[in-house]
Amino acid sequence: MIEFSHFFYHYFLKLGLTDLSAKYLNMAVLLLIMLIVIIIVDLVIRKFLLNLFTRLSVKTKTHFDDYVVKNKVPRNVAHIIPMLIALEFAPVAFVDFEYLENMVEIGLQVFSILLTIWIIRSFVKAIRDYLNTKDNLKDKPINSYVQVILIIVWSIGLLSAFAILTGIPFYKFITTLGAASAVILLIFRDTIMGFVASIQVSINDMVQNGDWITFEKFGADGDVIEINLATVKVQNFDKTITTIPTYALISDSFKNWRGMENSGGRRIKRAVIIKQSSISYLSHEKIEELKKIDLISDYLTTKSEDISRHNLKNEVNKDLLINGRNLTNIGVYRKFVESYIENHSAINKEMMIMTRQLAPSTKGIPIEIYAFSKDKRWQNYEYIMADIFDYIIAAVPYFDLEIYELATEYKSAD
Repeated sequence: MIEFSHFFYHYFLKLGLTDLSAKYLNMAVLLLIMLIVIIIVDLVIRKFLLNLFTRLSVKTKTHFDDYVVKNKVPRNVAHIIPMLIALEFAPVAFVDFEYLENMVEIGLQVFSILLTIWIIRSFVKAIRDYLNTKDNLKDKPINSYVQVILIIVWSIGLLSAFAILTGIPFYKFITTLGAASAVILLIFRDTIMGFVASIQVSINDMVQNGDWITFEKFGADGDVIEINLATVKVQNFDKTITTIPTYALISDSFKNWRGMENSGGRRIKRAVIIKQSSISYLSHEKIEELKKIDLISDYLTTKSEDISRHNLKNEVNKDLLINGRNLTNIGVYRKFVESYIENHSAINKEMMIMTRQLAPSTKGIPIEIYAFSKDKRWQNYEYIMADIFDYIIAAVPYFDLEIYELATEYKSAD
């Protein structure tokens, strides 16, 4: 190699060029040869590796090699041999220029570190894409772990490159950085907190990709589409994207609707508010009229007989309805609503079904429905709930009851 390094130098001297001119031309020719060789070798190896991985991806059952090709792992690996050729050939090309030789070798060493980082980065991303296709890993924050690995790789690589550029041994460089650990912790505070948070979120199974979460502090209400080291991305129902710091998931309170989605139904909890002034005892004539309602016909028959026996046994004076036991229009209406809910085809009968009377307020007496719809999809759920309340609100006048309306109250007050 030493003889070859001066081959063109001696040739140019024979042509009558000066010593310095011969050295510069010799270096230029050798650099040109080196670049041509590197480009040819790089193209050949890259084409070979791409063809090899493409054929393997067709023959193998796993899709991992597809992601290897997609993330350009073969292309980056193909640069290794040309880089080694450059490192070996550089002393030959710059044989007469020691200073340039040192500069080029340092530059090539730094570039080799960057190339190593690119190879590791592309390979780790291929692993990430492959793991994201696994059903048992889709709920894990793979992106967070990948980002941690890449941060470590980049940190080591950049520190190594800086050590090469400054001429300081790597271990001494790390020791020096140890003294500045407080500053480093301050700089990477969010990253460290995000990493710790992502681990806690994963271990405690607090959030998974695809979960519907509500985070009022950040205005988030939608599906989790990505969990990263530092952030969690939520696609709201209006298709906007809200970005939440990962550590906020363990430091603040939020609502995860996964429990509802994994259960047998979605809860309906809403009330009809009845005007207190419309509540009254039911007369015998009114009871007979209400018996025509199929949902409560049997109930009214049984209940009326039971009340009559009790009042007769205790010789109750029924000239006034307040004496003894009596049915009220709100009580019968509550039973009607309960029967309607229990017979509704969209309600899950295996989960709690309850119609209850809440505490009276200045607005009236709430009759609340507590049940679960079988269909948990938002649009269908809203339709089911609206259908139920359309029916029970329309039924209110049949019981001589009235629904509280603020505008009506104001009007009557005038």
